[in-house]
Amino acid sequence: MDLTPGDNFSLSLSGDDETELRGYWDKLSDGGTVAMPLEKAPWGDIFGMCTDRYGVPWMVNIGGSGQ
Repeated sequence: MDLTPGDNFSLSLSGDDETELRGYWDKLSDGGTVAMPLEKAPWGDIFGMCTDRYGVPWMVNIGGSGQ
């Protein structure tokens, strides 16, 4: 893969407040691109990846959801 300065990072939000984190996800993914939908992951948490409308990549992990 080619290196493009500024493309080699992601920001991550994590916690156990599902309502709050889903709210952040909705705002971050609105007008952006969803790489992995926010849904239950193999390790049991809810996880998703998106790039916001400004080109910033995000990962959101909601732990302890019990789903």
